[in-house]
Order: sequence, then structure tokens, then C-alpha cells
Amino acid sequence: MDNLTFRQIGEAIGKNNTIGIITPKNPTLDEMGAGLSLYLALKELGKTVTIATPDNPLVEVSSLVGIDKVQTSLSGASGDLVVSFPYEEGEIDKVSYTLENGLLNIVVKAGEKGLSFEDKDVKFTRGGNGVPTLLFTVGVQRLSDVAKLFDVADLKDTMVINIDNKADNQGFGDIVMVYPMLSSVSEQIANLILSLNFKMNTDIAQNLMYGISFATGNFQNPKTSALAFEMVGLLMRNGAIRVGSLKKDEQKLEVDPFFQRPIEQKQAEQKQQPVKNEEAQKKDEKNPPDDWLAPKIYKGSTNF
Repeated sequence: MDNLTFRQIGEAIGKNNTIGIITPKNPTLDEMGAGLSLYLALKELGKTVTIATPDNPLVEVSSLVGIDKVQTSLSGASGDLVVSFPYEEGEIDKVSYTLENGLLNIVVKAGEKGLSFEDKDVKFTRGGNGVPTLLFTVGVQRLSDVAKLFDVADLKDTMVINIDNKADNQGFGDIVMVYPMLSSVSEQIANLILSLNFKMNTDIAQNLMYGISFATGNFQNPKTSALAFEMVGLLMRNGAIRVGSLKKDEQKLEVDPFFQRPIEQKQAEQKQQPVKNEEAQKKDEKNPPDDWLAPKIYKGSTNF
């Protein structure tokens, strides 16, 4: 990742106010953590941001901050709501609306033939004007994997930034940040946010920490990249907390910073080691070994 790429992304964010972020189907903690962190950072800039994934997120990512903002439609709240139902000439006399108790009621007055459609025939969809002018794909290998979210033809005027670390990524997009040598997309997003001097609050930092920890097996994977360790240090400075593999009741134990083990365990180990008291030591001094006064015979073979 070079400064030129970061500068291009920064300029694109500055020029566009409607921004979309998409993750693959069933995103991992790394992919969703990275996507939500980027979402929160862009919201801090006052941008209109939509984050979407083809299907509802799994429970594994429910602990991430902002997960309630994830949608299954890219157009999101900025698109028009379209109400559709079958129509035949003469069935509808007029369409009007009323406001009642904070509700907007669309009134379809039947014509001479009456309304032939049923409730199940009424469909609600978002209009296409919600398509963002700038789109980030996070962890998406190919656009066909997320075709459910949009029609590719609708993105003809949209700038696409592809962020991934998979070797089989198809390399689509106007700006491509695909680096298979990196451990996670979370470390890439962390580096992007920090390099562009965007606000890194505790929620953003913790989401990214979850993502990097997951992708690296809690930093035990030998392929963990140097950038991952570098970003973790910076995330901790911004309020993130490392999440270990200990159970909840074990995570409360105070940890010895030098030996990286619970202090209670260390103390227990010390108690198990036999320690002679002062009386035992004095007794040993008063009662030397039986052969203490016996002559010692040198059995070496030193030649002069």
C-alpha cells in the first residue's frame, strides 16, 4: 500500500457524499469488522453511508459495533420506496394518501371493476436513485458474489474501490487494494483510516481488533503479517482491548506482564516449590555431612 493509493482514496471520499460498503455473503468477523469500522469512520465525516451484505449477518458477528446498521439492500434509506401491485384498466379510480397518527396511508380507490389483486400481490422495493457514487467492496472476491445487492449496470457512474487479501480476487474496480501477503482486511482498513487521519474512536478500534484477532488465530498463525502487529499496537493506543482465548471467568484474572500467565497461577506454582525455613537451615549448619572431616584424595592426572 503506497501513499499514492491512499491519496487517491482520500480524494474520492472527499468528492463523494453518498458512499456504499459491501461485504460478501456470510462475512467473517474480519470482513464485517473491517466493513463496519470503515462505515463508522465515514459517518464521522458526515457522509451518507450504507453498508450491506447479501443476506442477514450471522450471529458470529453480532458483537460488532454498528451491526444493526447492516442492510441487505445497497440502496438503503436514500432510495425511493416503490409500492407495486397488478393493474388492469378500469380497476383503479384514483390513488391518494392520508396522514394519521404518524402513519402515511396510501389509499387506492377501486374503480367500477373492483380490485382483483390480493394483499400478497403488493410488493415494496427501493428505487435505484440510492445507488452510491462511491463503493467500497471489503473481502469480496468477485462482483457476481454480491449481484443480489445491485445491478452491475447501475454502477456505471460509481467509483469502485476493491479491498481484499485473497489471492483469487478478480482485481475488479477503479482502485484495487488486494494484498494476499497480509493477514486480514481489518489491518488494511486500520492502516487506511490512520493514514488518512480519520477519527479512530474506541468502537472503530475494537471492531478492527476483533477482525485482526479472528483472522490471525489470536496472533498464533505463523503467517501473521508485520502490519497486523503494527496496527494492533496503534489500535490499543486508541482504546481497543486484546481479546484472548481464555474463558470469561478466566479473563478476569490479573496477568503477569513478564510471564504472560495469570498471577494466581504463578503464585500457586511458587507455593508448590519446597522452601526451607530458618530453623531447617540452622539445623543443616549445625549438622554437617558425616564425611566433612575425612581427608579428600585427589584423583586427577595433571602433568607438570
